[in-house]
Amino acid sequence: MEIIKIIILGLSGLLLLFAGLMRLTNPIKTYLKNSGITLENDINLMNEIRGVSSVMLCSGIIILLGTIVPVLTTFSFVVATLIFLGFAIGRLFSNVVDGKPNKQLITGLISELVLGTANVFYLVNILV
Repeated sequence: MEIIKIIILGLSGLLLLFAGLMRLTNPIKTYLKNSGITLENDINLMNEIRGVSSVMLCSGIIILLGTIVPVLTTFSFVVATLIFLGFAIGRLFSNVVDGKPNKQLITGLISELVLGTANVFYLVNILV
């Protein structure tokens, strides 16, 4: 069971680290490639995107630290749960309010639900 916890935290952390870093350094190219979204080079939009991207990057670092620093493991599962299920809830709300997005974003929703659920499962196992 311990190795599976490390795998879940590792996958969660690496995904957020990589996505955050790519969106932080080159948001226009990254959004087009990964989400099929065309962004304008607007200073205010770039500021907002880079802000959220740095939260993803820092969350990924915290989650990855939970794989090697035992005292941070529970906290890492909490952060991963909040980030992944937070994104998933936002996407589900958007599906209801705004309509169905493209396949790439649906795939993102599914991966967020899977990783969020896996993190909740292991968080509950730690706490119970």
